[in-house]
Amino acid sequence: MVYPESIRIKLANLTRCRELQNSNGEGVGVNLSCGSTVRFFLRIDDDGRIADAAFRSNGCGHSRAAADVLAEWVTNKQLIDLHGLNAAEIDVVLQSELGDLADEHNACVAAATSALKVAFANYRAMRCEEFHGEKALICTCFGVTEEKIEDLIATSHLTSVGQVTAACNAGSGCGSCRMLIQEMLDASHDHEAVL
Repeated sequence: MVYPESIRIKLANLTRCRELQNSNGEGVGVNLSCGSTVRFFLRIDDDGRIADAAFRSNGCGHSRAAADVLAEWVTNKQLIDLHGLNAAEIDVVLQSELGDLADEHNACVAAATSALKVAFANYRAMRCEEFHGEKALICTCFGVTEEKIEDLIATSHLTSVGQVTAACNAGSGCGSCRMLIQEMLDASHDHEAVL
């Protein structure tokens, strides 16, 4: 296969194509059009810093190049800096490194993106399993409990997910708890309306 120059350059300089020992987040993405896979490995420190990221893939150069770009992008970032893996931000990162790719390669890039998101989701699930507190853990990325968020909503009169995030970092990591925070805000406002 003849690759565009941006892909050829990236393939000649892959820095993250390897297994990662002691990873605490792994995820697999599949390209159903060709059956190839991308597996992401993350090692995230207790303070929320992504200490290392790597990948393995049996896919084409497009999926390997995209995975390498994504692994480089997340490494050494704080979870809070990823903004819940915003799709538009990911697209900007990939396009700035790889340029415009033909539509037939969207599934290749999507497999890499999916693998990264699944790795973060699996990290979150592992953190939930490790939590032994008495109150429900809402934000696993930053260890923020339901009780903490309820207290902040009540005492600081918070009305949006963004305000909760600014107050305690909940919702600023992988982003998967943002919907739960919104439900808590809605419940609080419903309760206040009754009073």
